[in-house]
Amino acid sequence: MLQPLLFATLAAVGNAIFVYGQRGAATPENPFLFIGFAVLACLGFFVTAGLVAKTPNDAVYVAENWKMMVISGFGFFITFVGFFLLFNKFGASQYTLYAVISILTTSIGVGVFVYRESINAYQIAATALAVAAIALFTYGKTKSG
Repeated sequence: MLQPLLFATLAAVGNAIFVYGQRGAATPENPFLFIGFAVLACLGFFVTAGLVAKTPNDAVYVAENWKMMVISGFGFFITFVGFFLLFNKFGASQYTLYAVISILTTSIGVGVFVYRESINAYQIAATALAVAAIALFTYGKTKSG
């Protein structure tokens, strides 16, 4: 039970670093400039890590999974463009909205509906609270200007 929390924390810290870098940079006229170079830097880190962790079955794995890799790459593209637009136009505090909507699209949409992962009453209650969080967050933003 501790491992998922640790892995989620690792991903959250990485995401915070990404948002910090994006918010710290000047907003370019071209929305793909910052993200494109950030992805190139990310690719460099992945290539290095891939070389360190190399296994004899890497080529077979890529041959068997390349279609899903392309789909995931497209997902990264959409996510990063959404991040760019959200954070540069409205600020890092809007991440709450993204995170809660991600609960619905990823945990429920992909996890429950597509892959038929199990869900219990506590998770359903948490999802209902997530929907309430979206409503409250949006309402709160209208009140603060």
